[in-house]
Amino acid sequence: MASKRLIVSALVAVAGLAAGCSLVPVEEQQEPRRGGNSNDTVTRSLNDVERFWTSEFGRIADGAKFAKVQGGYYPYTEADPPPSCGGQPSEYQPNAFYCPADDFIAWDAQQLIPQLQEDYGPLLVGVVMAHEYGHAIQARVLTGELPTVVLEQQADCYAGAWLAEVLAGNSTAFKNVTNKQLDDAVAGVLTLRDQPGTPALSEGAHGNAFDRIRALQDGVEEGVETCAGYNPRNLPVTEVPFTNARDEASGGNLAYDDAVQLLAEDAQSYWQRTYPQLAGAEWPALPVQPFRAGSPPECPQPDASAEGRAFYCPDGDFVAFDSTELGPALHQRIGDYAVGMLLGDLFARAAQDRRGEATRTERGQLTVDCLAGSWTNDLLTRNQRQSKVTLSPGDLDEAVTALLAFGRAAEGEGPTAFDRIAAYREGTLKGLRACTN
Repeated sequence: MASKRLIVSALVAVAGLAAGCSLVPVEEQQEPRRGGNSNDTVTRSLNDVERFWTSEFGRIADGAKFAKVQGGYYPYTEADPPPSCGGQPSEYQPNAFYCPADDFIAWDAQQLIPQLQEDYGPLLVGVVMAHEYGHAIQARVLTGELPTVVLEQQADCYAGAWLAEVLAGNSTAFKNVTNKQLDDAVAGVLTLRDQPGTPALSEGAHGNAFDRIRALQDGVEEGVETCAGYNPRNLPVTEVPFTNARDEASGGNLAYDDAVQLLAEDAQSYWQRTYPQLAGAEWPALPVQPFRAGSPPECPQPDASAEGRAFYCPDGDFVAFDSTELGPALHQRIGDYAVGMLLGDLFARAAQDRRGEATRTERGQLTVDCLAGSWTNDLLTRNQRQSKVTLSPGDLDEAVTALLAFGRAAEGEGPTAFDRIAAYREGTLKGLRACTN
């Protein structure tokens, strides 16, 4: 991945709040089935979000009383477009938005919302509505002039604070949410991201999937006060433009064989440098054994990932992965750093096992994800000019997409992909020290 670059940076510029800033797209008895009436889901979600803010608004507004959206709620279609916003004529777009000038929320009831519910489940529809209501909250607390990407991620964070209520069983709209339903919603959030290479300070920027999921998780874990504190100085934004036309034309992707070779070599080098800090011992070279689909090398008790198509073998002390179907499919469908996520997971499993720690418990799996993220952190923070391997726009999105594919929860089994992404993010943003606490 030579010439690939991505730099973790804080936003430092200031921009105004644009009218209508919004999301940009592409069971249990009380949760509607997929393909059900999405407008009913929207109505119940908005009622529940209002219940939430009635309780929480005073925490971020010096005790002030919450005032509901006054301009109304508008499902729209091509035949019946949304009302004008601030006097600007409306037109049909597959979107959902809050209009600050006239204090209303509108959503595409023809295409966007029904499709999100069909593909990812009703909970994602609730998250979308909670995000839009987050913009209404910003208007009520007079956030002031902030870059659009900060406002969008703050709205994601507010949506996460509402989601925490859902997960705690306090929602009137969603009951008994399962790990699978949560992971399906997270998968939907991945589709609501900026295109790779979008500058974070560009007009209308919302953030990449890595950052948007981080903001959502901030809300879930820390609540509305943390969300209200977002500003250009404390919000880590990991999206920057491509550095040249060649990199942009390739999408920042290396050829599959090059990606496997360079990433495996880099992971080996990383653990040779850092394993002594983790375990107080030297790192023996870890053999990497690609294999043809259906013909894995012999291993009595493989520590498996990706539904068994990749594994660390404790007995033989090697890692192996399906290089004829799994690897190429990750590369083609997601990108080259999905292959990096696969290798990062395998090397992290080896590191965890070699130091005598569990990998197959829930806590062990989350440590593995954090350790994989620590390698990503090294790629992000090292001297870029002296490295054969650096990251490009979109690579972190590729990593979390791959992790979601590896770790999406079955009903009642293991940590959720939501939790696994949080652990990976800790390692990515804070490095190895975050994985040893």
